[in-house]
Parts: sequence; structure tokens; C-alpha cells
Amino acid sequence: MSVPAADASSTTAVLGLIAADMVEVDRVIAARLDTGVPLVSHVSKYIISAGGKRLRPALLLLMAGALGYTGAQRHNLAAVVEFIHTATLLHDDVVDESTLRRGRPTANESFGNPASVLVGDFLYSRAFQMMLDADNMRVMQILAEATNVIAEGEVLQLMNMHDASLDESAYLRVIRSKTAKLFEASTRLAAVLSGASAEVEQSCAMYGQALGTAFQVIDDVLDYAGDASETGKNLGDDLREGKTTLPLILAMQRAAPADAALIRAAIETGDSGQLARIVDIVRETGALDATRITAASEAQRAMDALDGFPANSHTTGLLELAAQLLERRA
Repeated sequence: MSVPAADASSTTAVLGLIAADMVEVDRVIAARLDTGVPLVSHVSKYIISAGGKRLRPALLLLMAGALGYTGAQRHNLAAVVEFIHTATLLHDDVVDESTLRRGRPTANESFGNPASVLVGDFLYSRAFQMMLDADNMRVMQILAEATNVIAEGEVLQLMNMHDASLDESAYLRVIRSKTAKLFEASTRLAAVLSGASAEVEQSCAMYGQALGTAFQVIDDVLDYAGDASETGKNLGDDLREGKTTLPLILAMQRAAPADAALIRAAIETGDSGQLARIVDIVRETGALDATRITAASEAQRAMDALDGFPANSHTTGLLELAAQLLERRA
């Protein structure tokens, strides 16, 4: 399937298809955050209430709708994937020493590293408690594998910090583990809940993985092209953390030797003193446009995975999500 034209209201319209479902997911989240330890509840609610697109639960709900599944477990498992995602954010911000997320102080900035790590652990364990409600071993297998692969991706990223020799293949391996894996699990779960064939399950997983990859690639573009007031994070955060993302990889390949050396030194030292010049180099070399082409290729791969799916509003919504992703500015 080709990517349909997107407009500014596309995402809002798509999410409107599952608005009632998301209200129920929020109810499940609130109920499952109920705990006798006030700090756990406070930190959890702080980060979950920060907003965000809730793309992972939304994908599960949209794919379930596309396949005609209307059972209550879609709400429970949508909450599970949101809990897992939130746990990864809490741990990520500690590892990255981040201070800003979604336009406000990170949980570790507000409550300290120990609270963020331990509440992240709580959310992981609560998610596994909730998985049991599905009474489905395949569901457990998918989510256990996903959390394991995500952890591996985190370690890979840590190992790659300040490594300016990282190539596009190694970069993609990290984001397909760290980011795209939970997208893939979300869409695969919808197939399992609906009792779909192994072939359809694989197509659902392919859609999620490709969309998740495109999402992260665009996120890395925004680190050099975005507006902090819209993205909710500081321009150049990836460089400060020593992350060799695709815009930097392509800029080093295309830049004059002196400019490539400047970027390489900044990655290796985490020194953002030349950030303004590096941003200019990334833009002047066309690295951002080339990175967007990579994202577009992944979006098209997601669209192609939906060939033969039922023709309904939810399937159309999944197609539109990929189109709108390429227009993402925050």
C-alpha cells in the first residue's frame, strides 16, 4: 500500500477512532497505579500524566480494530505496553542524565535517580502482573521477549556512546531493539488477541517494527531540526550524550574533512561547545534530508505490511499514521 497524503489533522482524526478505548485504558492505568506506597504512585503519575502521544497503546488498539477484535483484553494490554514504555523512560533519563522531557523536568530531575529507577522497576513488575490477566502464554512470550530485547538495546546504546565510528547498520540495530521492539510487540499482540493466522501476525509485527523505526529516525532528525518548545527537549541533547545518530553519521560521510573531524571530536568528548556549527554542518550537507528519506522508506515498509488487510477505518488510520509521521515536528 502507498502512503496516503497527510495533513495537520491526520493524527488527531486517527486517534479519534480509539478515543473511547483510550478513556478505558486510562481507567485501567489509574486503577493499576493504586499502591500503598505514596512515592511510587506520585512518580508514576507524574511521568504518565506528562502527555505524549501514547502511540504504543494506540497502535495496539488500532490494529485490534483493523482485525475486528473488541474484547476487554485490548485495554489491559494497551495499559501494559504503556507501563513498559514509561519504565524505559524513567530508566533512560537516569542513564542519559536528562533534565527535560515533554517540556518539563524529568522524573529524575524532580525526584532523584533512586526514586526514578525503583519506580521504573515497579512499573515493569506491575506490567507483568497485568499480563497474567490475559491467560495467554503467547502474550507472555511476546512481552517477555520485547522487554529483554529493549534491555539489550539499552546496553548496546550504552556501549556505542562516544563511538564516532558507528555506521548506519549498527545505528539501526540499536533503534530496532530499543525503540521499535515495543511498537512491534504492540501490533503483534493485537493479532494474537484477534486469533489471527501466523502470517497476519507477522505482517502486524512488520508494520509495528517499521513504524517504530521511522518514528525514532524522525526523532533523531528533530534533535537537529526541531524547536525545543515543540519537541519538549533541548536541541543537541543527543550530541551532549555522545549518541552517534543517523544525521551525524551521514553528515560525517558528506562533510569536508575538517568539518567531519569537528563532529567526530564532539561525539567522542560529548563537548557541545561547537553545537551551533555542528547543526549548520548537519543541515548544509543535506544529512537531515537524507535521514528523512530513510524514515520514508521505513514508513513505506509499514504501509506495504498492511496489504490485504480488511478495508475499514482502523486500517486506514494505520496507513495515515505513517503518512503523518513524516510531517512530524514534535
